[in-house]
Amino acid sequence: MLRWEAGLDAVRDTRRRAQIPTRVILRALAAMFLSRLGSLNAMEQSRPSRFWQRWLEAPLPSADTVGRVGNLVRAEDLRALLHDGYAQLKRRKALTPPAHGLMAAVVDGHESHATFRRCCSACLQRTIHTAEGDRIQYYHRHVALQLVGRNFAMILDAEPQKAGEDEVATALRLLERVLSAYPRAFDVILGDALYADPRMFNYALAHGKDMLAVLKANQPGLLEDARGLWGQTLPEVVAYDGYARTCWDFEGFTTWPQVLRPVRIVRSLEKRSVRRQLDHQIEELSSDWAWVTTLSKARASTRAVTQLGHGRWTIENQGFNELVNHWHADHVYKHQPNAMLTFWLLAAICLTLFLAFYQRNLKPAARQAASMLQIARRIAAELLGAIPRGPARAPL
Repeated sequence: MLRWEAGLDAVRDTRRRAQIPTRVILRALAAMFLSRLGSLNAMEQSRPSRFWQRWLEAPLPSADTVGRVGNLVRAEDLRALLHDGYAQLKRRKALTPPAHGLMAAVVDGHESHATFRRCCSACLQRTIHTAEGDRIQYYHRHVALQLVGRNFAMILDAEPQKAGEDEVATALRLLERVLSAYPRAFDVILGDALYADPRMFNYALAHGKDMLAVLKANQPGLLEDARGLWGQTLPEVVAYDGYARTCWDFEGFTTWPQVLRPVRIVRSLEKRSVRRQLDHQIEELSSDWAWVTTLSKARASTRAVTQLGHGRWTIENQGFNELVNHWHADHVYKHQPNAMLTFWLLAAICLTLFLAFYQRNLKPAARQAASMLQIARRIAAELLGAIPRGPARAPL
């Protein structure tokens, strides 16, 4: 289990004279995320629970107080807590590379929410065409970076997107900070087709990292040259995870002159059979993937490139989707820029803590008997189960 309570207690906010300690606010939020209550109001409704006095050593603050202080918490302190978690997991051999030997960092953008009504100083804007006319929509978006190892994935940091910049510019600002804090944590950066951008590739190369991104029509010259070779060359069969892939693998492409060195393109045609859950019928699924990368064949085999390419989905499955669907990270707890970042980083810390407990502390039999969601429900039941039921009995 990670030692995290001391680190959480060390986080500070910008209040000069705090009546309620920051540690009380953050411990309350950590319990809210770990029990997946979903909102500050839901947490406040659990106030009668005896759990809060034991856990906080103080009464549970109101939802308004928690939201207000959350906007004043120092994001750099939460990032330091994530770094401490990384160091502990590294020492305990939880963050080891897969069989191909390369640690990957996945970058991806995510839109947390959108509204036509409320906006703050950091809201991004766009025009939505509706039947009633054009409307201005306000939204927030951030880019996260997640480390992907053999059996464990961990979100290291996130950066809000600013007005007037695209997602790649936000990702580069995020990478600047991450590479300063984690210079040796990963070998290759992974991204979707949006990151097949010379800025990303050149930045990675300039900092001693490799880059791999999905290749689509956003790089038409590169894709057209690759298609010409695919039609003239016999593929190779790459088999792992129970099914075979038909692959083409070429390096030395110079069609992308903006990138500092020639790139490599790998295509994978994949067909597999799956049994549908509803009717238990066998369904044949097929997909056609292509990636562009700076990884040489000497450093990464065709199999390794396809594994890395599919590893990009880890941030969706274990990162964003997990945080959004089960940890309520998309909920607007407080519509202020620093509050939104604070709540998101704290949710990522709690997710890391939970995954470390689930994957490193529970035996395989226990993990088979209960999913992560079931374990979380048990935590919530423990919290809510401590709420007194009915009127208190008068002493005899």
